[in-house]
Amino acid sequence: MRYEDGPGVDGEVYIEAVPARVWDLVTDIGLPARLSPELQRTEWADGATGPALGARFTGYNRHPGLGEWRTVSHVVALQDQRAFAWVVVDPDGRFGEPSADPSHPLATWRFDIEPEGAGTRLRQSARIGPARSGVSLAIDRMPERETEIVAMRLDELRTNIDATLRGIKALAEANR
Repeated sequence: MRYEDGPGVDGEVYIEAVPARVWDLVTDIGLPARLSPELQRTEWADGATGPALGARFTGYNRHPGLGEWRTVSHVVALQDQRAFAWVVVDPDGRFGEPSADPSHPLATWRFDIEPEGAGTRLRQSARIGPARSGVSLAIDRMPERETEIVAMRLDELRTNIDATLRGIKALAEANR
């Protein structure tokens, strides 16, 4: 698996709560920071106060192998109680040339919500690339290990997705 292929991971969970309750949680950009070891905090940018197509938010991240960095995310999909997606860019040039272009993200994240029985099926996915990211820095240092580096990063993202989905499930079901 190569970085240039835009590999991704996903996870899903059934939640015993109505889609509206799940929607409120997945569109709270601060929630993943409470559930993820990598994302430390987020804040809406440019006067935005909540999700809207084109809205931007800043994320502050920490990783043992990369240190700390800032990203900017652009909301690219927003369908009430169905889909919420954003692309992540590197305006500071932490991983290469600075870029704020949402058409060339370093990652894409998405939640999909589907009513199921009396509850909700929630899916979360992440795709890395095509823009440079921390994975690119590791590949630069060890190009012969690209497949292994990409697989390791996908495992980290899968772990983070699983933690986020479990956290959303617990919150949604606790407050039914």
